[in-house]
Amino acid sequence: MQLALRGLGITPWWYLVGFALLLLIYGRTDRSRVPLYLSNRITAQAVADLLPTGPVRMIDLGCGDAGLLCRIARARPDSRFVGIEHAPLTYLWARLRALGLSNVEIRRGDFWREDLGPYDLVYAFLSPVPMTALWAKAQAQMRPQGLLVSNSFEVPQTAPELALQLNDRRATRLWCYRPARRHAKHRAQ
Repeated sequence: MQLALRGLGITPWWYLVGFALLLLIYGRTDRSRVPLYLSNRITAQAVADLLPTGPVRMIDLGCGDAGLLCRIARARPDSRFVGIEHAPLTYLWARLRALGLSNVEIRRGDFWREDLGPYDLVYAFLSPVPMTALWAKAQAQMRPQGLLVSNSFEVPQTAPELALQLNDRRATRLWCYRPARRHAKHRAQ
């Protein structure tokens, strides 16, 4: 591979530019172990259908370009939507995409520092790596009626309340959990 790249005659500083661009778009994936995944229109509709009627609060942990949040926010102007993104360019992209939507707030930062208590629905399209820790955080912080929705990645050794198979190109599966209710049951026993 190195010999093939040498033959292209690319100036070495272009590799640094490429690395910097990837870092700005994807953030520190080496630390978070969560790559950039984007949710499609069909997934956004399925998540919107899971929201209770009336005004709600929803957060997208690692919102990427905020496509999912913006789609749902347009359909639910009575509700509030928050997206957290750590990668700098992806965050800016999300902020630009959410312009004009007064019910969407995009924040740059670490979702592990966010209190999940105020949210009716917590959406995560992460990776298998953080799911056990996310489950523990959700159990500790979410309200009894709160819903944790994980796109594609199950919480290990935990039965979901609902599993939805979507009819999209990648056969998306949404895993739905009510962590506070389950946590409360275990404490009562």
